[in-house]
Amino acid sequence: MFPNGADAYIDDIGKLINLKDGSIRTAIDTGCGVASWGAYLLSRNILTMSFAPRDTHEAQVQFALERGVPALIGVLASKRLPYPSRSFDMAHCSRCLIPWGQHDGVYLMEVDRVLRPGGYWILSGPPIHWKKHSRGWERTREDLNAEQSVIENVAKSLCWKKFVEKDDIAIWQKPINHLQCKRYRKIVQSPPFCPAQDPDKAWYTNVETCLTPLPDASNSQEIAGGELAKWPERLNAIPPRISRGTVKGITAEVFQQDWQLWKRRVSYYKTVNNQLGQAGRYRNLLDMNAYLGGFAAGLIEDPVWVMNVVPVEAKINTLGTIYERGLIGTYQNW
Repeated sequence: MFPNGADAYIDDIGKLINLKDGSIRTAIDTGCGVASWGAYLLSRNILTMSFAPRDTHEAQVQFALERGVPALIGVLASKRLPYPSRSFDMAHCSRCLIPWGQHDGVYLMEVDRVLRPGGYWILSGPPIHWKKHSRGWERTREDLNAEQSVIENVAKSLCWKKFVEKDDIAIWQKPINHLQCKRYRKIVQSPPFCPAQDPDKAWYTNVETCLTPLPDASNSQEIAGGELAKWPERLNAIPPRISRGTVKGITAEVFQQDWQLWKRRVSYYKTVNNQLGQAGRYRNLLDMNAYLGGFAAGLIEDPVWVMNVVPVEAKINTLGTIYERGLIGTYQNW
């Protein structure tokens, strides 16, 4: 996957986009293998949700978890990924074996759904840099060129712009809003915008060959859904979903009270279980009913990571706000 190691590969990405200023905090790695990409991003304060299927990748997700790296078994197929819309600042595929150009581009449409406005999609491996690698990949130049052309066309249809392609890495960027994209749709109508639906509904929800619309923006410079603070300020800033009043019953005051409550709770937990405060004793933690992610936030200075779960039965879907705090999680039906 990474001839010079994951760290050097990430350094190469860092020369193309800024990984150091806190604007990129959450990432998703599709077809992650043993999650080396996510593992080496941790030292850069970037938290990655790595996933791969069980069938072709054997027990690699298990290996990732045993390394202490966030990972889930998952697959891009007929159902949505179990994450809300606009969750990730960056998405990544390195030789992940996902046929991005096939099935009318539906897999890239799903990546678009979970990618934040202005977020990046990074692709390396076939077909990128095919002119150099076609012989080693044992594929014809015509085949690889056609595959990349299809991917380019799908990305363009999603209103993404080609940010950069250098050597073995290509990066696209999602627009910060859909004002221009809506005008473009009057000319190029495929894929259409998805009809009225809940873009955050992602538990056994079918994927569709349509573009998930971003929240409305009043001008071309406005970030749809609200601008996120940079990390680490993002953790305690009021999540845009809350400040915009889109999470029923949760106000900025409720958020602040919950955060103060969880600071006290985590402090108390460490007195009850003194091993919780011992560096290295625990690594992979699971919050089975995470609400606003207060437990994970209270442990942010500790060498642990928390998988925040919002049950699908919960009256209020708060997983989007958890991601807006720079934390990660998933839906689950317990």
